[in-house]
Amino acid sequence: MTENIFIDQNLSDKDKYTNLLAQIESLLDQNDANVSNLSNFTAAIAQTLKKISWVGFYILNGDNLFLGPFQGKVACTNIKLGQGVCGKSALERKTIIVPDVNLFPGHIACDSESKSEIVVPLIIEDRLYGVLDVDSNSFNAFDQTDKEYLEKLCSILLKKIF
Repeated sequence: MTENIFIDQNLSDKDKYTNLLAQIESLLDQNDANVSNLSNFTAAIAQTLKKISWVGFYILNGDNLFLGPFQGKVACTNIKLGQGVCGKSALERKTIIVPDVNLFPGHIACDSESKSEIVVPLIIEDRLYGVLDVDSNSFNAFDQTDKEYLEKLCSILLKKIF
């Protein structure tokens, strides 16, 4: 396992993601605890994309998503399925991109500085495990490139640790 991620910040977001994809496999270790892999995963994403103000996991337990490993300010600890962007993504089992969180009905404002968000559901053999939540302090920070590559990264994560 490597504990270093090398990302040229002069690259486009797509190239940064491509670079990260090549490194994430060696960062994650099936022999480590899931919490360790999830923690390093969030750190690698935060280190790679400077547009991110918060990145972390919410893990499903019953009908609630509970805060897991993250990078950023303190956060909401419990989100009901169907509520907010995370709860809706989990319930619908699809990635949601929100260009302006102020326009999202029922948005949960854990950080008043957050302006846009993308949430990727984590599904293992048709079972919901939780979601990856990524926020930015800029409007319109996330697009189809982010969706494509965050979903690829999550797929690698799920294959490596479960």
